[in-house]
Amino acid sequence: MKKLMIVLLVLCVGCGIQKKNEPPYPNEKNEPLYPSDWQDNGIFKSYYDKSYQTLETMSLEEKIGQILLVRLPSEDITKTISEYHFGGVILFAKDFENKTKAEVQTELKEYQQVSNIPMLIATDEEGGSVIRISKNSNLYPEPFLSPREIYETSGMDGIIRDTKEKITLFKELGLNLNLSPVVDLSDDPNDFIYKRSFSGDVNRTSEYTQKVVSLYQKEKIGSALKHFPGYGDNKDTHTGIAIDNRNYNQFLNYDFLPFKAGIEVGAPSVLVSHNIVNAIDKTNPASLSINIHRILRNELKFTGVIMTDDLSMGAISSIESSVIKAFQAGNDILIVTNYQEAYSSLLNAIKTEEISIDDLNHAVFRILSWKQQLQLM
Repeated sequence: MKKLMIVLLVLCVGCGIQKKNEPPYPNEKNEPLYPSDWQDNGIFKSYYDKSYQTLETMSLEEKIGQILLVRLPSEDITKTISEYHFGGVILFAKDFENKTKAEVQTELKEYQQVSNIPMLIATDEEGGSVIRISKNSNLYPEPFLSPREIYETSGMDGIIRDTKEKITLFKELGLNLNLSPVVDLSDDPNDFIYKRSFSGDVNRTSEYTQKVVSLYQKEKIGSALKHFPGYGDNKDTHTGIAIDNRNYNQFLNYDFLPFKAGIEVGAPSVLVSHNIVNAIDKTNPASLSINIHRILRNELKFTGVIMTDDLSMGAISSIESSVIKAFQAGNDILIVTNYQEAYSSLLNAIKTEEISIDDLNHAVFRILSWKQQLQLM
């Protein structure tokens, strides 16, 4: 009897009970669960194992939904979220209009409750000419000023206070991603991007970028550096095509630097513009350009989530198969309004092998890892 008990004890000790917080490695070599070519030592690396475990449980339809960041539908919202498995939704001013804080909180909770995987719930609360939440005085007492205005009157301390107030408001309402900061450089009031930019001074803008991104990262609210590779004096891509004729050194020594500064402090996402940059790719808008995305990954060493600007904008909406091209270029998240067409196009592209399932998996893996970092999962 004693011998039997000893044998049982030995078997129990050797049964492979996993220690608390120990990664669930599948073999004795302590190799990670995810593919070796995904091991980039990136900003989300601490979450890779958990993310891969989630990825392995997902259907193809769920994976396609994850790469879509969708303008909030106008009707049947919860049904649509459940049916299409959106990775996230973007709210505009009309989605906050005349609502109380309690109403917004209730609605956003309902959206998350019907989503199997928690969503990114985003808006553009830049301040100044682009505000969504603070247009409604029920939600915030006055519209947020532009970062340029705040800095001119209150310096960097004012920027820090402003960012903290936005973070508090996002947490209170249930949003988790601000599509901000704008890190484009401009010192010409005639530029389209001038009012939305912080400054034309590269060092000052880089400092601003790092302060803002660090605050968002500390408080587990997502941010997005925009608009890569730098807007310059280009016209408004919401209404038509913009062509940038500046030389590549201008980008290397000027426009890229605030993006690099943000990446250095852990910026989780970068939003790519629709400008055609002749020095990098004469044929494709930046959002559809493999060259642009290679620079971001290989030269700037960005390991986070890359997303497009809205694919319904005038500069891109007429391009056939723009959703497919945007993904093939290297975007992880596609911002879309017409989600039915985008979803259908992506599903068909996977089935016809126009898009690689491995590329889809890798994009979803990054998105899930970001959501882990935001403590949404």
